[in-house]
Amino acid sequence: MRKLFIAALMSVLSLSQSYAAKKVQKDLFPDGTEIPEWFRNTEAVNLQSLGKQYKLTDHRIFADGRIHTAEIQALIDKAAADGGGVIVVPQGIYMTGGLTFKQGTHLYLEDGAVLMGSDFIGDYPLGTTRIEGETCTYFGALINADGLDGFTISGKGTIDGNGLRYHQSFWLRRKWNGKCTNKDEQRPRLVYVSNCKNVQIEGVKLQNSAFWTTHIYNSENVKLLGLRIYSLGKPNDSKGPSTDAIDLDVVKNVLVKNCYMSVNDDAVAIKGGKGPYADAFKTKYEGVTIPKENIGNGANSNIIIEDCEYGFCHGCLTLGSESVHSRNIILRRINITSQANNLLWLKMRPDTPQLYEYITVEDIKGPVKNFILVAPWTQFYDLKGRKDKPMSYSDHITMRNCDVDCNTFFNVKQQEEVYHLSNFNFENITVRAKNNAFHPEYVDGFTYKNIKY
Repeated sequence: MRKLFIAALMSVLSLSQSYAAKKVQKDLFPDGTEIPEWFRNTEAVNLQSLGKQYKLTDHRIFADGRIHTAEIQALIDKAAADGGGVIVVPQGIYMTGGLTFKQGTHLYLEDGAVLMGSDFIGDYPLGTTRIEGETCTYFGALINADGLDGFTISGKGTIDGNGLRYHQSFWLRRKWNGKCTNKDEQRPRLVYVSNCKNVQIEGVKLQNSAFWTTHIYNSENVKLLGLRIYSLGKPNDSKGPSTDAIDLDVVKNVLVKNCYMSVNDDAVAIKGGKGPYADAFKTKYEGVTIPKENIGNGANSNIIIEDCEYGFCHGCLTLGSESVHSRNIILRRINITSQANNLLWLKMRPDTPQLYEYITVEDIKGPVKNFILVAPWTQFYDLKGRKDKPMSYSDHITMRNCDVDCNTFFNVKQQEEVYHLSNFNFENITVRAKNNAFHPEYVDGFTYKNIKY
């Protein structure tokens, strides 16, 4: 009897320990809050569940080299008016300018299908939009979705921005005027999703964008799954300028998973606003007229980028250069196959009040030039009449379980009059660096262990 009691007790203890271990192993955001089940559900889009299928060729839209913007837009409008459905792009190359999807409509690209953007900017809608941390008048994207619930893009086909001519024009203008901005040479983005929720973009190739590739603004519950995003452009004077793979701009709950990204700028860039009063959405400035371009600024929270492969890019994870408040961001289980410029890049604008907090980078392998880069970002610096300079902060930054080759391990500029760094944690890092200088004294509260270089 005693043996049975002991066996039962041991069984209970074993179950208790197992339960405790599971509790310990909970998946947590950097601030300690539990990551919801939503982030683990990566169920694919079911084409059959999207409603009536509107195949382009069934509506006399053919892969004939002509621009079919009006015809495809009319088909989207018809699908929306008839209760919703999915626009199906069959095999072939179909040319179009900017398209705007409506509530209840979706986009599906069959294997071998290419939706090719026009290389004439006049084929894209001009209106109020969000770009480079400002609300302004600019051109829409090739694919636009605004105010939708449940919008999807899926399939095995390709959305191609046809960006070469735009790239060449940009660099030619830059030779003529070295101070020209990204917007001066008018270029469309590839995909722009704004004011939406419950969005899923999966499986397709997004390539050769003229400008930013995938821009998500003021949206929540967005999944980007299994995408191949490529926009390096051509060598010499035709590299794709500012062709960020993914720009997250005032978002909540975003999952980027199993994607390949190789672009001639940042892979994942966290946006949100810029300027001396960019944080007016959460701070009251007495007697100050807030610039209209700051309308729509906001915070980013709960972003996970995981299980992705990176080719060349400027930053694997970049905060800024237009970001006000970003919290709970994870970059994990990343394999870098071609040297990226920066693994983690914190762009600190001296003309913008910024708070980057609870950022974790973990389980990374591959070559980078800078393991971490923290420095002022002064491009287009403008205090717009503000007398005092706003302060910025980076807090609770964790990098762990990384094995990388790099040029510089700790490329951190100390500028306390511009920004304050606090509560960094480096753990289990193997770095083979040409410059392995390490300055933990630059950070207020730096804990580190098991760093090998």
